[in-house]
Amino acid sequence: MYYLPRLKEIRLLRNMKQKDVCELLNMKQSQYSRYESGEDEMKIGTFIEICEALNVSADYLLGLSDKEKKLKD
Repeated sequence: MYYLPRLKEIRLLRNMKQKDVCELLNMKQSQYSRYESGEDEMKIGTFIEICEALNVSADYLLGLSDKEKKLKD
């Protein structure tokens, strides 16, 4: 899963803990941790919600672009 390294990287760049992301998504931290570590695959809807919570394009997380692009300023 190509998005995994960038998922953690962008979260840390946003100075967010897993707990912070989980609060935005109304998700248990244990579930988010499994996504970030690659133990579980996430549904596309969850992936989109994470992109929105981290304010980053899906292209960047998926490795389709090396330029980080925010969804909104």
